[in-house]
Amino acid sequence: MSHTTGVDAFADRFRHSLSCNNDTGNINKPDFRELDLGSPVSPLRTTRAPAASTSSSSSGSFSGRTGPNQVPRKPESSHTNSNTNNSSSSNNNNNSGELSGSSENSPTARGFKPGHTRSDSGSAPGPLLYSGQTATSPAMNVLPTGNICPSGKILKAGMGMVANRSSRSDVLGSGMGNYGHGSIMRGGGKAEPVSSRGGGGNEAVKRGGHVQSVDPEELKRLGNECYKRGNFADALSLYDRAIAMSPASVAYRSNRAAALTGLGRFGEAVRECEEAVRLDPNYGRAHQRLASLFLRLGQVENARKHLCHHGMQPDPSEMQRLQVVEKHISKCGDVRRIGDWKSVLREVDAAVAAGADSSPQLFMCRAEAFLKLHQIDDAETVLFHIPKSELHTNSTSQARFFGMVSEAYFYFVRAQIEMALGRFENAVTAAEKGSQIDPRSVEVAVLLNNVRMVARARMRGNDLFKSERYTEACSAYGEGLRLDPSNSVLYCNRAACWFKLGQWERSIEDSNQALHIQPNYTKALLRRAASNSKLERWEEAVKDYEILRRELPNDNEVAESLFHAQVALKKSRGEEVYNLKFGGEVEEVSGLEQFRAAICLPGVSVVHFEVGSNSQCKQISPFVDTLCGRYPSINFLKVDIQESPTVGTAENVRIVPTFKIYKNGSRVKEIVCPSREMLEHSVRHYSF
Repeated sequence: MSHTTGVDAFADRFRHSLSCNNDTGNINKPDFRELDLGSPVSPLRTTRAPAASTSSSSSGSFSGRTGPNQVPRKPESSHTNSNTNNSSSSNNNNNSGELSGSSENSPTARGFKPGHTRSDSGSAPGPLLYSGQTATSPAMNVLPTGNICPSGKILKAGMGMVANRSSRSDVLGSGMGNYGHGSIMRGGGKAEPVSSRGGGGNEAVKRGGHVQSVDPEELKRLGNECYKRGNFADALSLYDRAIAMSPASVAYRSNRAAALTGLGRFGEAVRECEEAVRLDPNYGRAHQRLASLFLRLGQVENARKHLCHHGMQPDPSEMQRLQVVEKHISKCGDVRRIGDWKSVLREVDAAVAAGADSSPQLFMCRAEAFLKLHQIDDAETVLFHIPKSELHTNSTSQARFFGMVSEAYFYFVRAQIEMALGRFENAVTAAEKGSQIDPRSVEVAVLLNNVRMVARARMRGNDLFKSERYTEACSAYGEGLRLDPSNSVLYCNRAACWFKLGQWERSIEDSNQALHIQPNYTKALLRRAASNSKLERWEEAVKDYEILRRELPNDNEVAESLFHAQVALKKSRGEEVYNLKFGGEVEEVSGLEQFRAAICLPGVSVVHFEVGSNSQCKQISPFVDTLCGRYPSINFLKVDIQESPTVGTAENVRIVPTFKIYKNGSRVKEIVCPSREMLEHSVRHYSF
């Protein structure tokens, strides 16, 4: 609110006598009590504060009082740590529930020192304070520094007047939120209150741009507010600060696990919950969170152990989810053993939908199924998008999946994908890693042996091929295929050997095998196109080269091979071919006679009618140059109808850009202002 004249007069009156440090970093000082000047609406008045016990043997637990501004509960209900009452710490923070709203007027939230309790009635009068603030009094006959006496003067510590600590003026704060109702701030600034009505996690009291230290319960409360709004990163930061002040609090650690879960950092969340269970083995909420986390990670046995922890009544809905996930994972293992990979995909999807939505092992199982179904690109895509577990705890590292350690299964599948993609060294490394993690797994051991033997066979075949010993190289690649009959790289390499030996039919057979396993395998497509050209199967060769031309638009060898295959195809169909040469450019036509002579050439001609200054013509002209290189068997011409108006008039061209396609002198197609896709589609159609 704005400061009134009366308030300014009040500030001036006490400028050199009133010293009230509102730095919450001094909350724990023995001689400090924070002032609250009441509501900014009500007049300033004084009241006597009740006396507080100064017994040093206090347990530090407080009665939770609620005020008019009580914060609503967080998504999780309040739980009390059963062991906190035995704590001997003077700053006991474990007695507060996790993810529940702290009382606005609780002693810790209002600046009370741990170890002191509040007396509601019958207490001796204490020093005068402004209304709206309750504070504890020091020991008998000792006046704390900065308290206001009935005389209105400020006493020095233990004796007379206290020296003024600052020459800056003291003004009232804005009076917003739960802190700072009339709080006095030096330097004319406004108190920045702790608010539960918005903002991020750093809502603690600030002064001079620096966050002041507050009670860990207040940090927890603010973290709960951030969590409630979905600000998990801010909540995590606040919980971290609370844990730094009270590392033995199981509630803070459990709340931190909830924030980590919200951020998708499940491995760290598991570690935090396990630390909470270590601190208090009977802490039910940590066991519940662990059960939920393990279920999402697909680790059914670990989930059941914590869901059915001794002395706990398992949640029926969670138990039902666990049973459904367990059923689908079990079925997945059954159909995997018999090689029914389509059913494996169905069961994986069902387990994920039932709750195991962050299981790296289930995602790896999906990748393995795609691999076995010869969908290598899909398998590799899944591999890149598998949920990452940030760390492996004692529980997660010992979990098993399909009879092997979970992490070993990850490397087991990865090694197979690397092999299928021809990355043999990576495959050996992955298989060795899996064997190190689970040396007792027979399945991992068999894979490691096969991967090593296939990698050696491939290396030997490559060496023999380089030495031009193609027959022996064929045998070496064949040895690798006996160990790994679904390896497209070995089929493609052997196809190259057959091509060198002039056995083009066998080269096509091995190329087809490679393409069946990996449909987009470029090298296998090149082998097949080259072998079809040798066998003068021009139509098949042209189809393969056109696919390669789209995949490798800058490869001149592919472009030239396509050109020669297209020319040979035209000749095989009895078409007359004249003056066709590879790598032609768009020919510029300037006269009517030149135009008519050009379009009457045998074959197909594409004419671009343009105006040099037209923006659409400028945009599409570079693409026409690209098409000229992409379809070298077609004649490309361009006519500027402003510079050659007779041609434009003869062809009745009124709109540019216009494209006309001619075949052996006859017009077969006209396109006005086409898109690039439409133009190329028409050119490709008439290129045969």
